[in-house]
Amino acid sequence: MRLANLPSLPDAAGTYRWFYADVTAGPYSAVCIFMLGSLFSPRYSVAARRGGRPLEHSAVNFALYHQGVRRLWVLSEYARAELESPGRLRIGRSTLSYEGDGTVRMAVDDWTAPWGRPVRAGLTLEPMTPMGEVVQLMPGLPHYWQALAPRSRARLEVSSLGIAASGLGYHDTNHGGELLGARLSGWHWARTHREDETVVDYHLPEGVAPLRVVAGARGVRCERGPALVEARPTNITGWGLRVPSRLHAGNVVVGQPRLLESSPFYARLEARKGPLDSLGEVADFRRFHSPFIRWMAHFRTRMGRAA
Repeated sequence: MRLANLPSLPDAAGTYRWFYADVTAGPYSAVCIFMLGSLFSPRYSVAARRGGRPLEHSAVNFALYHQGVRRLWVLSEYARAELESPGRLRIGRSTLSYEGDGTVRMAVDDWTAPWGRPVRAGLTLEPMTPMGEVVQLMPGLPHYWQALAPRSRARLEVSSLGIAASGLGYHDTNHGGELLGARLSGWHWARTHREDETVVDYHLPEGVAPLRVVAGARGVRCERGPALVEARPTNITGWGLRVPSRLHAGNVVVGQPRLLESSPFYARLEARKGPLDSLGEVADFRRFHSPFIRWMAHFRTRMGRAA
């Protein structure tokens, strides 16, 4: 099965959905996220408890890295999102499109936060595998994840910097029926591109068995493995967030990760070793809902106007 239309969008207060993609292309890495009920929004953290709707707190996030160093950061929040057609979503001047042949296009037309430098960027993904199944992350909790294009041929273009490069891409979606942090405290996950397949490992709190997706020529399989008996080593960031000291693809150690992003509640990590390329995230959603951290988050976000 290939992508044709966007999955259903959230409507009730506290709900959310986001569409995540990353691309590894030579020395460059890029991440793009279209968010409805933005997980990075200090405004939605407060408004959702008062009936605020997710589409009133939509956001576009784009980050570009060169050899592990951030070059661009876009995080713009908008008071509306528009479904222009069953396969095309617009937030501000940026669009996410699913085309008839399965191609995924993310076009970012926005400004950096907080200084407002213009950014024009595009991610194009041509899926090499089918979609994965929709998976409930925690038993009894309304939070779900689906690998939509876990292994893709990818094209990264950042016209505002004159960058064009090709490589491998990854695309998924998360959605939920309540605020993250209300009962699901956090997670960490990583995807690793190997020569012939892509492996995604999703680690959850409270002893819940981790999830694994393997995508390759034989298709996509998802399994929930046994809970880890031995705790893997971790480091503590300058913000006090505990992150893996090594990124793994199953039992294979990719290497010591570079810290691409670091905040009190969120970290993004990357490791490369020969043909192996890992990109992962650590999130502590309960930390995010503290008033102090919500206040800090304002400085990484800009409020955008509708297109």
